[in-house]
Amino acid sequence: MLEQQPHSLTAAEREAYRNDGFFVRRGVFPAAEVARLSTAVEAANRAALAAAAEPGGGATYHLDGNRFVDTAACTVQFEHQPGSDTVRVIEPIHVLHPALDTLLDHPLLVRPMQGLVGQSRLALWTAKLNLKRPREGSGFGWHQDSPYWMHNCRHVDRLPNVMLALDEQSADNGCFEVIRGSHKQGILPGTSDGSQLGGFFTDPACFDLSQRVRLTGPPGSLFFFSPHSVHGSRPNRSSRPRRALIMTYQPGGQPMLKIPAVRNIN
Repeated sequence: MLEQQPHSLTAAEREAYRNDGFFVRRGVFPAAEVARLSTAVEAANRAALAAAAEPGGGATYHLDGNRFVDTAACTVQFEHQPGSDTVRVIEPIHVLHPALDTLLDHPLLVRPMQGLVGQSRLALWTAKLNLKRPREGSGFGWHQDSPYWMHNCRHVDRLPNVMLALDEQSADNGCFEVIRGSHKQGILPGTSDGSQLGGFFTDPACFDLSQRVRLTGPPGSLFFFSPHSVHGSRPNRSSRPRRALIMTYQPGGQPMLKIPAVRNIN
């Protein structure tokens, strides 16, 4: 049994994760820490953009018309508007700034994750940045993470996610949304609309949209959710950013998703 320590998973949170597939800790990171991480995120974004723009610095490809660049360090996904140079997603993100790598070991993340993974020794599976710039940030269709990962890992049930909000999360700037209880069905079928990525978006006939929950909260909030939870978000139509770091943990000693190396958690 894991020893109870500060920031550890509570009985109520464990029950919510089991029944609903998610739980929230609002405003737990101090404002000064959020500001420091926001500065690191912007530096990482500049580094990713520079690497993507460097001649011969990465492989560019398009999926469903959307531009991706695989650099030496990470994959950079650009916003969906034709010709956009605004970054949408960077994965992995922790390799681009030391403060983002150090964050992975923070007790506010690690202690509850030990309870969700079910052991004290953890490793990183992946870490990414969703930027959602004001009025540009596109939405994310309803999907599960597990279909993306099931071919790369034998323990997909033990890959809990935590999203750290760097800005206020609200309905008008495209906050995180989740389908309550959808994780109980395991890996669900994807759509068959003929698009390249359609199979990774969950067939809408397989979940109950009436169970949609919008997860709002101030900067510094943490949103924990199952890899099987159906989730998504709407576009950012506001004048405010909606930046978020999403980190996924796994049992210790296991390699990361995009990097053939182990990043154990201290």
